Amino acid sequence: MDSISQLVLGASVVVAVMGRKVPVWQAASVGAVCGTLPDLDVFIDHGDAIRNMTLHRTESHALFWLTLASPLIAWLCSRLCRQPQAYGRWWAAVWLALITHPLLDLTTVYGTQLALPFTDRPFAIGSMFIIDPLYTLPLLAGLVVALAWRNRRGRRWNTLGLSLSCLYLVWSMVAQAWVTSEVKQQLVKQQVEAERLLVTPTAFNTLQWRVVVMSADHYQEGFWSLLSPGKPLALSTHDNGSALYQQFSSNWYVQRVAWFSRGFYAMKRVGDHIMITDLRMGEEPNYNFTFDLGPEPLNDGPFKPERLPVQRPPLGQALHKLWSRF
Repeated sequence: MDSISQLVLGASVVVAVMGRKVPVWQAASVGAVCGTLPDLDVFIDHGDAIRNMTLHRTESHALFWLTLASPLIAWLCSRLCRQPQAYGRWWAAVWLALITHPLLDLTTVYGTQLALPFTDRPFAIGSMFIIDPLYTLPLLAGLVVALAWRNRRGRRWNTLGLSLSCLYLVWSMVAQAWVTSEVKQQLVKQQVEAERLLVTPTAFNTLQWRVVVMSADHYQEGFWSLLSPGKPLALSTHDNGSALYQQFSSNWYVQRVAWFSRGFYAMKRVGDHIMITDLRMGEEPNYNFTFDLGPEPLNDGPFKPERLPVQRPPLGQALHKLWSRF
């Protein structure tokens, strides 16, 4: 999720756990820092754009390593806040603030390697868009009231905001499961064979869902709205560059994107350069992660993959397009 949501979640969790043990502002400050810490790995340069993408949300998001780090961070917090007697409570609060970060990231489609060092699988539920005001605003409102009132009633508002945000996450998963079931029925009716199926929300909501169907030599994209359940699923078809994959399947960067995207990728030739796109984030023809793998042959030369700039339409145009699909 976005940095603001993670910061507010961490702050809300620590305020809820610490209760009256510390001033609300202290608990919120510690929680905001702990909720932000895992994402500091974005400042690490791993050498090229594809490594930077696929090595984000790795050790810093692993439940095992965060659990090991939590006692030390809690000890520092208890000393800085001059409350060594409350170390146990600080430990619980810090641990929860740390691990809720990757657990929230898990609901997005990106991929979080939270089971390191036991497996490097990038886990992803994909039921939440990376920015969703309906998740963040209840958290933020409850935290603001708690900071403003600084009493038991304010802390109750914080707990209410935290509870509503958790319920919204549950709703997103239920909605995703229902839409997936409906989409599968539509694919059967349209006699569309799917090797892989992705159902993930469009920007800022959980009412309209993007559908990606992967086949042997093409992929299809469509949209499904919970507000128009009787509307037929319309799919647009695009070449996935399967011939290029066969040609360059031994290339490490191609293998890496294919693995990280869980098979939702496409390749194309632009001039003498080869491009590869992660199809999970964005929508046709604008995707968040498209990489220039360099000129042919890919296995020769010192060329490092470069991420192409994201081509986003103006906000007004994007919102109009989103609304028109409902």
